[in-house]
Amino acid sequence: MSSHSVGMEIVEDVVIVGAGIAGLTTSLGLHRLGIRSLVLESSEGLRITGFAFTTWENAWKALDAIGIGDSLRRQHYLLSSIVVASTVLEKPAVSEMSFKGHAIRCVQRRSLLETLAKELPNGTIRFSSKVVSIDESENHFKRLHLADGAILKTKVLIGCDGVNSVVAKWLGLQNPVFSGRSAIRGNAHFKGGHGFEPKYRQFVGKGVRSGFLPCDDENVYWFFTWTPATKEEEMEDNPLKLKQLVTSKLKDTSDEMKSVIEKTLLDDIISSPLRYRKPWELLWGNISKGNVCVAGDALHPMTPDIGQGGCSALEDGVVLARCLGEALLKPVVEDEEYERIEMGLKKYGQERKWRSFDLITTAFMVGFIQQHDGKVMSYLRDKFMLRFLSGLLLRKAGFDCGKL
Repeated sequence: MSSHSVGMEIVEDVVIVGAGIAGLTTSLGLHRLGIRSLVLESSEGLRITGFAFTTWENAWKALDAIGIGDSLRRQHYLLSSIVVASTVLEKPAVSEMSFKGHAIRCVQRRSLLETLAKELPNGTIRFSSKVVSIDESENHFKRLHLADGAILKTKVLIGCDGVNSVVAKWLGLQNPVFSGRSAIRGNAHFKGGHGFEPKYRQFVGKGVRSGFLPCDDENVYWFFTWTPATKEEEMEDNPLKLKQLVTSKLKDTSDEMKSVIEKTLLDDIISSPLRYRKPWELLWGNISKGNVCVAGDALHPMTPDIGQGGCSALEDGVVLARCLGEALLKPVVEDEEYERIEMGLKKYGQERKWRSFDLITTAFMVGFIQQHDGKVMSYLRDKFMLRFLSGLLLRKAGFDCGKL
């Protein structure tokens, strides 16, 4: 599998748009199977926005399938439990559930993306390469036009280009919808150690959900989700105002949470509106069409309430590499290759459709319950839901994407 150029056009076998979690996992999965791909990334380097994510067991199965699980395990704490505290009732309800028997960590995006990139052959990722349009070429090839004027042709096109995916648009999928909520995320660096126990702490109540998780000895990842008033929406690009907003909204929370936010540098705070794909669109829309498909946030943007966005992107990468490998590695008559690719991507779409549907709907419901401000909902949530929600997180993480 290789690339060659015809006139000014470069011809590739597999082009992946986006060097995020899904894109690099797919590329590494294909590489492990002996298939070369080219990854086009619009930014100048690896994008590490979001800082970290909860890595549940389903994610570790995917990381082991592509052979990088062990090196990432060594770099990150094993979390012992999840502690959910409600900040609404006079006497705060606290529920703790042990992670014993479950391997759950909080992995830094930088470590993950760098580990993935390091395992790929030199030249696999082409940075500063923004795809502006896609059109059909002869023999079912897709032609990609880049912002710098370059033109590429490819046998297989995979869109891992996030929430505003160009490839998803080409497939006819609608833009993800705004959930009405936003998230502020940050990374606090404690030089010399933070001293926190390896627990996932979450605080729920008054229409806000927040929490923090230690990644390793010195880094703590935190998040804060809420329904912004119009004037708060304008703060998105101002980290100082974001920090002040979080501090003021969390005055009733634990001193530990406050110290984590205080310790966060302004460069290490970001805010983003929470969007999701309407789940029914996955059931009758095109996840794939011919030799084109989408994965990761381009396929299933979801709210972060069950911590499965990054994990399911890893699953996508393994399943996609496996389905495509089956199609591309069989000795094939020239005319059959396109059909094989089409069947492989269809199979991938069938495998990922219901899983994606399930995760998007579950995350949306959990977010609604956790952030709902009503008295009755708050009472029910604090009395019964915390244990149920904690158990739900582990159930959704019980998925196995299989081997390459």
